[in-house]
Amino acid sequence: MSGFVVLIVLFGALLHASWNVIVKSGSDKYLNAVLVCGAAGLIALVLIPFMPLPFAASWPYMITSTIFQVCYLFMVAAAYSNGDMSLAYPLMRGTPPLLVAMAAGPLIGEVLGGGQWLAIGLISSGVLTMALGSRQKVAAGPLGDTQKTTTAQNTTRTIIIALINAVFIAGYTLVDGIGVRVSGNAVSYTLWAFLFNAIPVVSWGVWKYRGRLFGHIKQRGHLALVGGVGTLGSYGLALWAMTMAPVAMVAALRETSILFGMVLSLVLLREHISRKRLAGALLIVCGTVLMRLV
Repeated sequence: MSGFVVLIVLFGALLHASWNVIVKSGSDKYLNAVLVCGAAGLIALVLIPFMPLPFAASWPYMITSTIFQVCYLFMVAAAYSNGDMSLAYPLMRGTPPLLVAMAAGPLIGEVLGGGQWLAIGLISSGVLTMALGSRQKVAAGPLGDTQKTTTAQNTTRTIIIALINAVFIAGYTLVDGIGVRVSGNAVSYTLWAFLFNAIPVVSWGVWKYRGRLFGHIKQRGHLALVGGVGTLGSYGLALWAMTMAPVAMVAALRETSILFGMVLSLVLLREHISRKRLAGALLIVCGTVLMRLV
Protein backbone atom coordinates (compact mmCIF):
# COMPACT_ATOMS: atom_id res chain seq x y z
CA MET A 1 0.00 0.00 0.00
CA SER A 2 1.40 3.42 -0.91
CA GLY A 3 2.63 5.73 1.81
CA PHE A 4 0.16 8.44 0.82
CA VAL A 5 -2.83 6.12 1.15
CA VAL A 6 -1.53 4.92 4.52
CA LEU A 7 -1.27 8.50 5.80
CA ILE A 8 -4.76 9.36 4.56
CA VAL A 9 -6.28 6.34 6.32
CA LEU A 10 -4.34 7.09 9.52
CA PHE A 11 -5.69 10.65 9.54
CA GLY A 12 -9.17 9.24 9.04
CA ALA A 13 -8.54 6.92 12.00
CA LEU A 14 -7.80 9.95 14.18
CA LEU A 15 -11.07 11.56 13.12
CA HIS A 16 -12.91 8.31 13.83
CA ALA A 17 -11.59 8.06 17.36
CA SER A 18 -12.51 11.70 17.99
CA TRP A 19 -16.19 11.35 17.19
CA ASN A 20 -16.43 8.15 19.25
CA VAL A 21 -15.13 10.07 22.27
CA ILE A 22 -17.82 12.71 21.70
CA VAL A 23 -20.54 10.04 21.68
CA LYS A 24 -19.09 8.49 24.84
CA SER A 25 -18.89 11.82 26.70
CA GLY A 26 -21.98 13.22 28.42
CA SER A 27 -24.84 11.42 30.13
CA ASP A 28 -26.97 10.32 27.16
CA LYS A 29 -25.02 8.31 24.58
CA TYR A 30 -28.03 7.70 22.32
CA LEU A 31 -28.84 11.39 22.08
CA ASN A 32 -25.18 12.18 21.44
CA ALA A 33 -25.17 9.65 18.61
CA VAL A 34 -28.30 11.24 17.12
CA LEU A 35 -26.73 14.70 17.19
CA VAL A 36 -23.47 13.53 15.61
CA CYS A 37 -25.33 11.67 12.87
CA GLY A 38 -27.62 14.66 12.30
CA ALA A 39 -24.67 17.04 12.07
CA ALA A 40 -22.99 14.80 9.49
CA GLY A 41 -26.22 14.65 7.48
CA LEU A 42 -26.59 18.44 7.63
CA ILE A 43 -23.04 18.93 6.38
CA ALA A 44 -23.70 16.45 3.58
CA LEU A 45 -26.92 18.27 2.63
CA VAL A 46 -25.04 21.56 2.29
CA LEU A 47 -22.32 20.03 0.10
CA ILE A 48 -24.38 17.70 -2.11
CA PRO A 49 -25.61 20.42 -4.54
CA PHE A 50 -22.00 21.07 -5.54
CA MET A 51 -21.26 17.41 -6.37
CA PRO A 52 -22.30 15.15 -9.27
CA LEU A 53 -24.77 12.37 -8.60
CA PRO A 54 -23.25 8.93 -7.96
CA PHE A 55 -23.78 6.48 -10.81
CA ALA A 56 -27.05 4.54 -10.65
CA ALA A 57 -25.23 1.26 -10.07
CA SER A 58 -24.10 2.43 -6.62
CA TRP A 59 -27.52 3.31 -5.19
CA PRO A 60 -28.54 -0.24 -4.13
CA TYR A 61 -25.26 -0.54 -2.23
CA MET A 62 -25.83 2.84 -0.61
CA ILE A 63 -29.30 1.88 0.59
CA THR A 64 -28.09 -1.48 1.92
CA SER A 65 -25.22 0.26 3.70
CA THR A 66 -27.68 2.67 5.32
CA ILE A 67 -29.44 -0.23 7.03
CA PHE A 68 -26.13 -1.55 8.38
CA GLN A 69 -24.94 1.92 9.39
CA VAL A 70 -28.09 2.83 11.32
CA CYS A 71 -27.92 -0.45 13.25
CA TYR A 72 -24.22 0.17 13.87
CA LEU A 73 -24.75 3.67 15.25
CA PHE A 74 -27.34 2.60 17.80
CA MET A 75 -25.23 -0.38 18.82
CA VAL A 76 -22.30 1.98 19.46
CA ALA A 77 -24.44 4.02 21.83
CA ALA A 78 -25.76 0.86 23.52
CA ALA A 79 -22.25 -0.49 24.04
CA TYR A 80 -21.00 2.77 25.50
CA SER A 81 -24.01 2.99 27.81
CA ASN A 82 -23.13 -0.36 29.40
CA GLY A 83 -19.36 -0.14 29.79
CA ASP A 84 -16.09 1.63 29.18
CA MET A 85 -15.23 2.89 25.74
CA SER A 86 -11.85 1.23 26.33
CA LEU A 87 -13.58 -2.20 26.32
CA ALA A 88 -16.33 -1.73 23.73
CA TYR A 89 -14.32 0.18 21.14
CA PRO A 90 -11.51 -2.40 20.69
CA LEU A 91 -13.97 -5.29 20.36
CA MET A 92 -16.09 -3.45 17.80
CA ARG A 93 -13.04 -2.49 15.76
CA GLY A 94 -10.76 -5.52 16.16
CA THR A 95 -13.00 -8.24 14.75
CA PRO A 96 -14.35 -6.66 11.51
CA PRO A 97 -11.01 -6.59 9.60
CA LEU A 98 -10.75 -10.37 9.91
CA LEU A 99 -14.38 -10.81 8.80
CA VAL A 100 -13.84 -8.47 5.85
CA ALA A 101 -10.60 -10.22 4.85
CA MET A 102 -12.30 -13.63 4.89
CA ALA A 103 -15.30 -12.42 2.89
CA ALA A 104 -13.46 -10.18 0.39
CA GLY A 105 -12.09 -13.09 -1.63
CA PRO A 106 -15.35 -14.88 -2.45
CA LEU A 107 -17.47 -11.71 -2.63
CA ILE A 108 -15.29 -9.19 -4.51
CA GLY A 109 -12.36 -11.30 -5.73
CA GLU A 110 -9.66 -9.69 -3.55
CA VAL A 111 -7.32 -12.53 -2.56
CA LEU A 112 -4.69 -11.44 -0.05
CA GLY A 113 -1.07 -12.55 0.12
CA GLY A 114 0.71 -13.94 3.18
CA GLY A 115 2.24 -10.60 4.16
CA GLN A 116 -1.11 -8.85 3.89
CA TRP A 117 -2.78 -11.46 6.08
CA LEU A 118 0.00 -11.10 8.63
CA ALA A 119 -0.40 -7.31 8.73
CA ILE A 120 -4.17 -7.60 9.19
CA GLY A 121 -3.68 -10.28 11.84
CA LEU A 122 -1.23 -8.12 13.80
CA ILE A 123 -3.58 -5.14 13.80
CA SER A 124 -6.63 -7.20 14.79
CA SER A 125 -4.66 -9.08 17.46
CA GLY A 126 -3.42 -5.79 18.87
CA VAL A 127 -6.91 -4.34 19.04
CA LEU A 128 -8.31 -7.47 20.71
CA THR A 129 -5.38 -7.59 23.14
CA MET A 130 -6.29 -4.08 24.20
CA ALA A 131 -9.85 -5.28 24.83
CA LEU A 132 -8.56 -8.11 27.02
CA GLY A 133 -6.55 -5.58 28.98
CA SER A 134 -9.72 -3.61 29.62
CA ARG A 135 -11.58 -6.78 30.66
CA GLN A 136 -8.84 -7.66 33.15
CA LYS A 137 -8.99 -4.18 34.63
CA VAL A 138 -12.74 -4.44 35.21
CA ALA A 139 -12.48 -7.87 36.81
CA ALA A 140 -9.67 -6.84 39.13
CA GLY A 141 -11.24 -3.61 40.44
CA PRO A 142 -11.56 -3.07 44.23
CA LEU A 143 -15.34 -3.50 44.44
CA GLY A 144 -17.78 -5.17 46.79
CA ASP A 145 -19.54 -8.43 45.84
CA THR A 146 -22.73 -6.72 44.65
CA GLN A 147 -20.81 -4.14 42.68
CA LYS A 148 -18.61 -6.84 41.13
CA THR A 149 -21.69 -8.80 40.03
CA THR A 150 -23.28 -5.72 38.47
CA THR A 151 -20.02 -4.72 36.81
CA ALA A 152 -19.51 -8.25 35.44
CA GLN A 153 -23.05 -8.27 34.01
CA ASN A 154 -22.55 -4.89 32.37
CA THR A 155 -19.20 -6.01 30.99
CA THR A 156 -20.68 -9.19 29.52
CA ARG A 157 -23.50 -7.19 27.96
CA THR A 158 -20.98 -4.74 26.49
CA ILE A 159 -18.93 -7.58 24.99
CA ILE A 160 -22.00 -9.17 23.35
CA ILE A 161 -23.21 -5.86 21.91
CA ALA A 162 -19.74 -5.00 20.63
CA LEU A 163 -19.28 -8.37 18.89
CA ILE A 164 -22.71 -8.16 17.25
CA ASN A 165 -21.82 -4.66 16.08
CA ALA A 166 -18.62 -6.04 14.54
CA VAL A 167 -20.81 -7.96 12.07
CA PHE A 168 -22.62 -4.76 11.09
CA ILE A 169 -19.28 -2.99 10.64
CA ALA A 170 -17.96 -5.76 8.40
CA GLY A 171 -21.24 -5.68 6.45
CA TYR A 172 -21.27 -1.98 5.63
CA THR A 173 -17.53 -1.99 4.95
CA LEU A 174 -17.88 -4.64 2.25
CA VAL A 175 -21.04 -3.12 0.79
CA ASP A 176 -19.56 0.38 0.64
CA GLY A 177 -16.26 -0.97 -0.68
CA ILE A 178 -18.15 -2.22 -3.71
CA GLY A 179 -20.55 0.72 -3.93
CA VAL A 180 -17.91 3.45 -3.91
CA ARG A 181 -16.00 1.75 -6.72
CA VAL A 182 -19.02 1.82 -9.02
CA SER A 183 -20.20 5.27 -7.92
CA GLY A 184 -17.90 7.32 -10.12
CA ASN A 185 -17.17 9.76 -7.28
CA ALA A 186 -16.12 8.75 -3.76
CA VAL A 187 -16.96 12.14 -2.21
CA SER A 188 -20.45 12.22 -3.68
CA TYR A 189 -21.11 8.63 -2.61
CA THR A 190 -20.01 9.46 0.94
CA LEU A 191 -22.21 12.56 1.19
CA TRP A 192 -25.34 10.80 -0.06
CA ALA A 193 -24.67 7.83 2.22
CA PHE A 194 -24.46 10.07 5.28
CA LEU A 195 -27.59 11.96 4.28
CA PHE A 196 -29.47 8.68 3.97
CA ASN A 197 -28.12 7.57 7.37
CA ALA A 198 -29.19 10.79 9.06
CA ILE A 199 -32.84 10.69 7.93
CA PRO A 200 -33.99 7.64 9.98
CA VAL A 201 -31.67 8.36 12.93
CA VAL A 202 -32.71 12.01 13.32
CA SER A 203 -36.38 11.17 12.75
CA TRP A 204 -36.19 8.63 15.58
CA GLY A 205 -34.35 11.16 17.76
CA VAL A 206 -37.00 13.85 17.23
CA TRP A 207 -39.73 11.38 18.20
CA LYS A 208 -37.85 9.85 21.14
CA TYR A 209 -36.29 13.01 22.59
CA ARG A 210 -38.78 15.68 21.52
CA GLY A 211 -38.83 17.17 25.02
CA ARG A 212 -35.04 17.30 25.41
CA LEU A 213 -33.63 17.52 21.90
CA PHE A 214 -33.37 21.29 21.53
CA GLY A 215 -31.90 21.75 24.99
CA HIS A 216 -29.29 19.10 24.21
CA ILE A 217 -28.51 20.78 20.89
CA LYS A 218 -28.02 24.09 22.69
CA GLN A 219 -25.73 22.47 25.24
CA ARG A 220 -23.71 20.15 22.97
CA GLY A 221 -24.41 21.36 19.44
CA HIS A 222 -20.84 22.54 18.93
CA LEU A 223 -19.50 19.11 19.92
CA ALA A 224 -22.03 17.41 17.65
CA LEU A 225 -20.79 19.52 14.74
CA VAL A 226 -17.20 18.51 15.47
CA GLY A 227 -18.34 14.89 15.68
CA GLY A 228 -20.22 15.21 12.40
CA VAL A 229 -17.11 16.50 10.66
CA GLY A 230 -15.14 13.67 12.25
CA THR A 231 -17.41 10.82 11.19
CA LEU A 232 -17.98 12.24 7.69
CA GLY A 233 -14.30 12.89 7.11
CA SER A 234 -13.15 9.61 8.60
CA TYR A 235 -15.39 7.38 6.54
CA GLY A 236 -15.03 9.49 3.42
CA LEU A 237 -11.25 9.11 3.51
CA ALA A 238 -11.60 5.36 4.08
CA LEU A 239 -13.96 5.00 1.11
CA TRP A 240 -11.61 6.94 -1.13
CA ALA A 241 -8.76 4.68 0.00
CA MET A 242 -10.85 1.63 -0.93
CA THR A 243 -10.78 2.80 -4.54
CA MET A 244 -6.97 2.78 -4.37
CA ALA A 245 -6.21 -0.34 -2.28
CA PRO A 246 -7.82 -3.66 -1.21
CA VAL A 247 -10.88 -3.19 0.98
CA ALA A 248 -9.61 -5.57 3.67
CA MET A 249 -6.29 -3.71 3.94
CA VAL A 250 -8.01 -0.34 4.35
CA ALA A 251 -10.50 -1.80 6.84
CA ALA A 252 -7.65 -3.13 8.98
CA LEU A 253 -5.53 0.01 8.77
CA ARG A 254 -8.54 2.12 9.75
CA GLU A 255 -8.63 0.27 13.06
CA THR A 256 -5.47 2.05 14.14
CA SER A 257 -8.06 4.52 15.38
CA ILE A 258 -7.94 2.49 18.60
CA LEU A 259 -4.51 3.98 19.29
CA PHE A 260 -5.92 7.47 19.04
CA GLY A 261 -8.98 6.36 21.02
CA MET A 262 -6.75 5.04 23.79
CA VAL A 263 -4.96 8.36 24.11
CA LEU A 264 -8.18 10.37 23.96
CA SER A 265 -9.93 8.16 26.52
CA LEU A 266 -6.94 8.57 28.82
CA VAL A 267 -6.74 12.35 28.48
CA LEU A 268 -10.42 13.27 28.20
CA LEU A 269 -12.31 10.44 29.92
CA ARG A 270 -9.64 9.51 32.52
CA GLU A 271 -9.80 5.81 31.65
CA HIS A 272 -7.02 3.46 32.77
CA ILE A 273 -4.23 2.29 30.41
CA SER A 274 -2.92 -1.17 31.35
CA ARG A 275 0.24 -2.98 30.27
CA LYS A 276 -1.80 -5.36 28.16
CA ARG A 277 -3.32 -2.45 26.27
CA LEU A 278 0.16 -1.04 25.67
CA ALA A 279 1.25 -4.44 24.32
CA GLY A 280 -1.74 -4.40 21.99
CA ALA A 281 -0.76 -0.94 20.81
CA LEU A 282 2.70 -2.26 19.91
CA LEU A 283 1.16 -5.05 17.81
CA ILE A 284 -0.95 -2.49 15.96
CA VAL A 285 2.09 -0.35 15.22
CA CYS A 286 3.97 -3.41 13.87
CA GLY A 287 1.00 -4.33 11.67
CA THR A 288 0.76 -0.78 10.35
CA VAL A 289 4.45 -0.70 9.42
CA LEU A 290 4.18 -4.10 7.71
CA MET A 291 1.12 -2.95 5.78
CA ARG A 292 3.17 -0.12 4.32
CA LEU A 293 5.79 -2.64 3.13
CA VAL A 294 3.57 -5.34 1.57
